[in-house]
Amino acid sequence: MTSRITASPQHPGRQDGITLGLRQNLAQFILLVAVNALVGGALGQERTVLPLLAEKVFHLDLYASALTYILAFGLAKAATNYFAGTLSDRYGRRPVLVAGWLIALPVPLLLIFGPSWGWIVAANVVLGISQGLTWSTTVMMKMDLVGPERRGLAMGLNEAAGYLGVAGTALATGYIASAYGLRPGPFLLGAAFIAVGLGLSVLTIRETHHHAKAEAAVHVPVHAGSHAGLSNRDVFTLTSFRDKSLSSVSQAGMVNNLNDGLAWGLFPVLFAAGGLSIERIGILAAVYPAVWGAGQLITGALSDRIGRKPLIAGGMLVQAAALAMVAFGNDFGIWLAAVVLLGAGTAMVYPTLLAAIGDVAHPAWRARSVGIYRLWRDGGFAVGAVLSGCVADAYGIPAAVAVVAALTAASGIVVAVRMRTTDHAVFRGERGERVPPDGI
Repeated sequence: MTSRITASPQHPGRQDGITLGLRQNLAQFILLVAVNALVGGALGQERTVLPLLAEKVFHLDLYASALTYILAFGLAKAATNYFAGTLSDRYGRRPVLVAGWLIALPVPLLLIFGPSWGWIVAANVVLGISQGLTWSTTVMMKMDLVGPERRGLAMGLNEAAGYLGVAGTALATGYIASAYGLRPGPFLLGAAFIAVGLGLSVLTIRETHHHAKAEAAVHVPVHAGSHAGLSNRDVFTLTSFRDKSLSSVSQAGMVNNLNDGLAWGLFPVLFAAGGLSIERIGILAAVYPAVWGAGQLITGALSDRIGRKPLIAGGMLVQAAALAMVAFGNDFGIWLAAVVLLGAGTAMVYPTLLAAIGDVAHPAWRARSVGIYRLWRDGGFAVGAVLSGCVADAYGIPAAVAVVAALTAASGIVVAVRMRTTDHAVFRGERGERVPPDGI
């Protein structure tokens, strides 16, 4: 689990006293995993409760109106992801992480005391900005520490921690809401997570930007168009459109979060209409991210062995099948099987997408590329809110789920056709393959 920077024959494995590798940086890595679990917990406070709050407290009947909070969250987080990469390259990762936690402080208060739906939407704008800064920087910092050798494993651990935090909090808030009401109890848990996350980030987390600089000093670009000296515009166009792998990853990330936004906003309403209790809705809301989170402990490391592309393409198709089950299901048993399958498909995709970005992007602009990928990915929340809300208003929730299932299947086919094999072992030539000369 070690990837070393070699500066000279006299000092192998080091450059300016820096060694990359999971084992060498284990203490900081574990702390960052814990911090990201708290980031996920801050998001999970909303997963079960907010759709029910929209319906039962604010009496929002139109699905598109109820989904405005996901639209606001998605747009805010997507834009902040982009700036998180640029800011962390300029000022360092740790200041951006701490700023993200500080911004989150008023969110529970807005959710608890908001007298109108506009306050809830405002809270989600603030939460989106916070999540964009905190989650992005924990991803970048883990990439910095481990180097290229175990990037898939590192991303699996990072995303597993975050989404297990989402799942545990979604389950806990469901029980709290059923026992004590929709407000304020569930959001007090989120307030505690934010306070602890801020304290850990200020007191225990160290800067990692120098690890990325050390890796960049000896990095060999995967193709001529991915050298160190790219402008922000170059990095944006390469990640979004020009590079076959980076652009395939970006569109798959967007579609993945499009269906996650659908699950967040409409699944609880669909399950409630099917006669399920708040406790059972909470179970379904928790099982999906729990399988997603735990599955990434396997899939991230697996992508280091078998490559990124099979897991990404296959995972999107598994998600599509699961969404079809939700659309045509009508009882707890079918929906439970569907959310388990949806979580498994998402686990195949989520850490692997990030690892693929790390494979292709030069360390000098990797943080910016990760930010751009996350811009597109979390833009899927906004696209999903608008698309699924409008279709649900016109034709019902099952029709909206079916439409998103078809889009998810199409995204998997795009990856299968367009994406190159990108894992690091191929770049080193360990599998007898090579990247085409133009690499684009």
